[in-house]
Amino acid sequence: MPVVEPGKRIVVLIPTYNERENIETLVQDVLNLSLPADLLVLVVDDNSPDGTGELLQDMAKKEPRLKVLIRRERRGRGAAGIHGFKEALRLGADYIIEMDGNLSHSPSFIPLLLENARQFDVVIGSRFVPGGQDTERSLTRRFITLLVRNFVRFFFHLPVRDVSSGFRCFKRCALEEVGLDDLISVGPSLVLEILYKIFLGGFSIGEVPIVFTDRKKGKTKLTPFVLLETLFMVVKFKRRYSGSRRRMAR
Repeated sequence: MPVVEPGKRIVVLIPTYNERENIETLVQDVLNLSLPADLLVLVVDDNSPDGTGELLQDMAKKEPRLKVLIRRERRGRGAAGIHGFKEALRLGADYIIEMDGNLSHSPSFIPLLLENARQFDVVIGSRFVPGGQDTERSLTRRFITLLVRNFVRFFFHLPVRDVSSGFRCFKRCALEEVGLDDLISVGPSLVLEILYKIFLGGFSIGEVPIVFTDRKKGKTKLTPFVLLETLFMVVKFKRRYSGSRRRMAR
């Protein structure tokens, strides 16, 4: 059985900021996947000073399966993600795969995400289920990830082990009903906000094991300030959506 039904459109969404050293390799690896479907790569760049957007535009001139959006207003990981999700739906995506642009997420796991999307509305590439790995990161980074993960799981009562994973596959129906216009995240907290709304909406969520590799090139965007801002937003989400009524499980 193919990983996805023939004729379906898959859009791989990659938000970027200063990823010139990584993005060309990543895009090519995604496009080289052998999938029985209509595959597009959509990169949303926040007008990177290092020329990531210009490099992508040059690539797109030779590769019709690559779509590039350069954003110059309201920059941020969350704003870029919302813009990208809306564009993916406009492009007719049946499945939307979200991944980082720094080569931490290997495209080799995309078929596994899609295969499990037959069963679930949202599939998360997880470091913390059997078979998953979080490699080459410092003990400090791993400890911070553990604290944030346990806090969010407890605070939201989420039955998900890797709540902060940005490597995910959505069915179109899930993103259409999540209310993209109502999301309030501008930064990385978008990952948690969408997951919480998916959970409240009663959509089915699955996790599959992936190997997460820390970036080799470029600088991380996860600073102590970003972490504190994310935790503040988590509290804000709980207050904002606590009255939401869950749908019947699918």
